[in-house]
Amino acid sequence: MPISGSPKKLANDVASGYQQFTHATLRQYNLEDLKTLHFNLNIVLRELRGQQIPLEDNEAIKEKNVKMRRLNQAINTIQSFSTLKGSKV
Repeated sequence: MPISGSPKKLANDVASGYQQFTHATLRQYNLEDLKTLHFNLNIVLRELRGQQIPLEDNEAIKEKNVKMRRLNQAINTIQSFSTLKGSKV
């Protein structure tokens, strides 16, 4: 099943915690869709790393770290799922 909507929007939803990937939810995507998701997750992660947050704003730092953790977890899940399918993303 192809990705519905914008892949970058889906990656932003993952960072915000509205969407999460598991091996069961990734079964509906083919290899090209997984590559697209992986690419867009890395783009959003790169943009998030580039954000400058004042060191005094502990809540914003915590939120940034949580979003980065969610994105890294999604990337790792996609990589492990594609490895199980016998291909690399």
